[in-house]
Amino acid sequence: MAIFNEPLRYSLPEGDKPGVANPLGVFSRPRSETGLKDWLTTVDHKKIGIMYGSAAVFFMLIGGVAALLIRIQLATPNSNFLSADAYNQVYTMHGTIMIFLVVMPIGAAFANFLLPLQIGARDVAFPRINAFSFWCFFLGGLMLNSSWFLGGGADGGWFNYAPNNGVAYSPSHGIDFWNVGLLITGIASLSGAINLITTVLNMRAPGMDLMKMPIFVWMSLVTQFLLLFAIPVITVAQVLLLMDRVFDANFFNVEQGADPLLWQHLFWIFGHPEVYLMILPAFGIVSEVIPTFARKPIFGYPFMVFSGIAIGFMGFGVWAHHMFVSGIGPLSVTAFALSTMFIAVPTGVKILNWVATLWGGKLTLNTAMLFSIGLITQFTVGGLSGVTHAMAPSDTQQTDTYYIVAHFHYVLFGGALFGFMAGFYFWWPKVFGHMLNEKWGKWNFWTMVVGFNLTFGPMHILGLQGMPRRMQTYDDAMGFNLWNFWATVGSFILASGVLLFITNVFLSLYRWNKAGKPNPGPDPWDARTIEWSIQSPAPEHNFDYDPQIVSVDDFWHQKYAEDENGKLRKVAHGADIAQPGNGEGVHLPAPSYWPLLLAASLPLIGYGLIFSLWLTIPGGFLMVVSLYGWALEPADDLDLPHGHDDHKSDHAEIASTVNV
Repeated sequence: MAIFNEPLRYSLPEGDKPGVANPLGVFSRPRSETGLKDWLTTVDHKKIGIMYGSAAVFFMLIGGVAALLIRIQLATPNSNFLSADAYNQVYTMHGTIMIFLVVMPIGAAFANFLLPLQIGARDVAFPRINAFSFWCFFLGGLMLNSSWFLGGGADGGWFNYAPNNGVAYSPSHGIDFWNVGLLITGIASLSGAINLITTVLNMRAPGMDLMKMPIFVWMSLVTQFLLLFAIPVITVAQVLLLMDRVFDANFFNVEQGADPLLWQHLFWIFGHPEVYLMILPAFGIVSEVIPTFARKPIFGYPFMVFSGIAIGFMGFGVWAHHMFVSGIGPLSVTAFALSTMFIAVPTGVKILNWVATLWGGKLTLNTAMLFSIGLITQFTVGGLSGVTHAMAPSDTQQTDTYYIVAHFHYVLFGGALFGFMAGFYFWWPKVFGHMLNEKWGKWNFWTMVVGFNLTFGPMHILGLQGMPRRMQTYDDAMGFNLWNFWATVGSFILASGVLLFITNVFLSLYRWNKAGKPNPGPDPWDARTIEWSIQSPAPEHNFDYDPQIVSVDDFWHQKYAEDENGKLRKVAHGADIAQPGNGEGVHLPAPSYWPLLLAASLPLIGYGLIFSLWLTIPGGFLMVVSLYGWALEPADDLDLPHGHDDHKSDHAEIASTVNV
């Protein structure tokens, strides 16, 4: 397996640009293939980021349809649109898909695409492990959803509390698909976290110390550490559940003396940090968008950094506020109530800094900026309702009501997904080389804002009226009719907003190509960070030379300077200082099928664990073959660009320093 410890710097003959042998020390001309084979074998972090995002949108459509089915069922009292069993499956799969297969991987999509670009690196530290991470996520997600066709989905809620997740209460294979599918996606998250942490800590451009990194890099780095420490906890719980269901163990079997609270503790020790690992990438995105369109640096950069670190650290100390009604005792309730109050402080710091950045700025209210402001407002509502859970008596009344549903949707949809929408509109030209339509984008924003608040705002009232979560239907006399009806109307408006975005994606591409519009250039927003110093779309080799970083927002300071009166004036355009090269002489690692094949072995083993252990044999065989193939495959074909043959010995010497 090809790995490396640090970028290997090598100077080409005079007249050529310097390259970075990253990660495998041999220079070759960049590849530009775009067919299906290239997507299946790519190890390019940018293409992997695009695949993460595309797969997440695909799963979002599945999860969104499930959400609409829920709202149709609850639009009127005494509805028979879904049976109780079908409803249990739909709401369980909706929550699971949206959390594990949509919000988390969209954050991974932005991190994969942007982190190397924002720190001035050629690629991630371990490109093939990066590809393996994506394929584990995608194939694990497909396996999870294959349960729809193989006996039905999981039906115990997205948290699948014990003992309901046992064979006695859930005899179908839905829980097994949920468990094994998420184990595979957990492998994706853990391997991706190790990869991105290594990338940020070891591959930053010269001069970029930690306190000169963009806020998005910081928030993504904290996210990867959260994954690194949280994923093993849920993995332990899932392995124990696998042993219970497949091999008749008794880890959660109450009849044999097991404690079902063990599952709750393990799940929420993972589950609450998970909330922050979903929202922190969105925080990072709006922290890049708002300064760009306010024409100001982010207010209080160090406070933004350390508040993000504090959120990540404190996120591991609040899990038991999900368990106030489980009988954990008054001392534990008091401790976790206090920690829940305290974690609101660093979050409030971020909101204050965003507002301070907007204050007095020269605002451009384009779509990306509107979605960023939308995150601030919607997340503030969700944060304020979340703080009410710190009061144990109040939380006891709110638990398992629609008040909780309203709260976490304001945090995760109004917060995370609104931030991701801002990121889509902001970085779209860097990814694809054309702009999204602003008129359609603003319709997209306002439709989603109206639909979102009409859907989840009334759920606060329903919760305070006492409507339980996971309720398949209700009687007319309960008084839940009005707000459920309007929540259903809002859900369809919200869905139309998502469809407007998808329409904008395809329509913008069609119109841009048909009209023959020029490429938007490297810096269409007059942005601040160094990914805007390279051509759009970003070239496969990223940078023609190592950026030299002097300050935070270094690219901005290359374009602007103060005159003798202390006023800011523009001294260069982004296009004037953009890197013009074509990547000649820059090394790129070779594509490979082995990450895909190794990832494919995991669902095969999973199906064997669910249906017949004999089926694990072909999966195990494929795993062994893939591991050996990966380990023995050359890192590159060692073909050199024309005119560099006389440096073969140099290339061989560099390659010999790399573990293959």
